Amino acid sequence: MTRAHRLTPADARRVAVRAQLLTAPRPTDVLDVARHLAVLQPDPTSAVAPSADVVLWSRIGVGYDPRELQDLVDGQRLVHLRGFLRPAEDVALFRAEMAAWDVTARPGVREWLADNSAARDDVLDLLRADGPLPAAAIPDTCARPWRSSGWNDGRNVRMLLDVLVARGDVAVAGTEGREKLWDLAERVYPPAPAVPLDEARRERDARRLRALGVARPRAPERPGEPDDVGDAGEPAVVDGVRGEWRVDPALLDGSAPDGSALGGSAHRAALLSPLDRLVMDRRRLTELFAFDYQLEMYKPAARRRWGYWAMPVLVGDQLVGKLDATADVRAGVLHVAALHLDVDLTAAERAEVEQEVADLATWLELDLVDRR
Repeated sequence: MTRAHRLTPADARRVAVRAQLLTAPRPTDVLDVARHLAVLQPDPTSAVAPSADVVLWSRIGVGYDPRELQDLVDGQRLVHLRGFLRPAEDVALFRAEMAAWDVTARPGVREWLADNSAARDDVLDLLRADGPLPAAAIPDTCARPWRSSGWNDGRNVRMLLDVLVARGDVAVAGTEGREKLWDLAERVYPPAPAVPLDEARRERDARRLRALGVARPRAPERPGEPDDVGDAGEPAVVDGVRGEWRVDPALLDGSAPDGSALGGSAHRAALLSPLDRLVMDRRRLTELFAFDYQLEMYKPAARRRWGYWAMPVLVGDQLVGKLDATADVRAGVLHVAALHLDVDLTAAERAEVEQEVADLATWLELDLVDRR
């Protein structure tokens, strides 16, 4: 049995930050970064910029061009799957689950699809002839409507498409504005054979740990992309934090995260998307970074402490505050309403953060309007 690595919280933070490519020197290649991070969340919220673009900008810097990401999606080098953009080659790690859907799906969903088998055939025939298509162009021929107590009630076509994605029949082929375009999966995903289920899960855990650096072996279930890593890596304990962790040992010996030139070691400042993987696991965020944070876009304005889409601020291995900023593209300005600092910064650290704010405006090609 491998002896558990003993980490201080600062050690664990450094591993996590380095794994997320938030050190210097910065990486430069969009596809390499996307492959290393394993997932990018294509959330359409654009208070500053779409989240996936902010994630890439915070790694690459002002040289990042969002058209590069769009080209990778249009060229199907990155594909939509389970709510995230993923490297197309990673689809092979999900094919076994797709093939087993008829056995593993909830009985009620299986019965709903069986009752709507004709509608399923209609969708596949239409996409085969005319795809890719937006959901609005797909007629609802379901014999039995989808019923739920939530907002999906009656959204038959959308739910049918989701089921067909889970089965590996259809896939998101791209986007048109904010609308997803749907097509046959065989025309979107690369024709790689399925990786056996247990092997695929181990490999997904390993890739997730490579991107997170340090994570819990088990965590509460979250749709799309879990926060835990199973038995990947090696065991670790973090001083002052209960329970077991798993750590990528490559990040403990001074090498780059995956043996490539992606990883750096020098600390720097960064402004993060609220949906950044460094901050999405709120439990880990509290245990390792002692950082109090919530995405407040769903709160009434009067109840927000930090702002609608406040960006976590990273300096070195510490999350030090939140930037309340909003991009007004029509007016050509980036409004900065507040910088909420949780700790005192040195003059040099403050200058690094201010430079990141200026770089954000430069990247967005907007004038900076500072209302602090």
